[in-house]
Amino acid sequence: MNSKPIGVFDSGIGGLTVVRALTQRLPHENIVYFGDTARVPYGPKSPQVIREYAAQDVEFLISRDVKMIVIACNTVSGVALDVVMKHAKVPVVGVILPGADAAVAATRKRRIGVIGTIATVNSKAYSHAIRLLDKEAEVFSRACPLFVPLAEEGWTHHTVTGLVAKEYLFPFKLEKIDTLILGCTHYPILKDAIRTAVDESVTLIDSGEATAVEVERILDEKKLRNPSQLKPHLQFFVSDLPAKFSEIGERFLGQKMGRINKTGEFHL
Repeated sequence: MNSKPIGVFDSGIGGLTVVRALTQRLPHENIVYFGDTARVPYGPKSPQVIREYAAQDVEFLISRDVKMIVIACNTVSGVALDVVMKHAKVPVVGVILPGADAAVAATRKRRIGVIGTIATVNSKAYSHAIRLLDKEAEVFSRACPLFVPLAEEGWTHHTVTGLVAKEYLFPFKLEKIDTLILGCTHYPILKDAIRTAVDESVTLIDSGEATAVEVERILDEKKLRNPSQLKPHLQFFVSDLPAKFSEIGERFLGQKMGRINKTGEFHL
């Protein structure tokens, strides 16, 4: 059981930043990743459609005999966590609760900003999670949809990225936040531009890193940690465009990916 892989899924490429955090914190865990590249992005879609996609995504991972499922997608974590938990027979971790917990621990003034996709922001999932942890915290949310294509284009330090970040994030300066949750797995790629736009003093919370901490805690609690000291086996599956996924994905993952498997189980 312990040598079984951790299953990770996302609407596309962004969840690889969560895989990166997992491999850094848990260097001997095997991982199976699924990116639904045929139907990306999930962010602008209706909650009903997202929930249908999430059910199919988790069924695919269960078919790969995983010991745990990580929802490396803020949108799914926000609107379909219950769907994933219903279909999975293994422990499930989303990115929202760990991110909210890390933000509440980090904030000094109890003024927390959240950026994410339209669906994540509209779900108010981060706001609800934060206020469950601290009723006095004030939460300010903003959708930043242009960050996703900028991250995938690799424009991490491009002038355009800086201008878009300033436009999106200027309201947070007026709100005097001291902590900002990067509520989309693409956003850590743009950390430098985001930090410059808000202020160096604002603490940035990477939900992927916070999720890796929670995954480690659950593996230890349930005695599921892989005892092997060998190099882990990482498998990558997509529903479309494996070559593009590999090209962009290595930048998100921070390492070579090897073979990308295309599965024909998913349809538009």
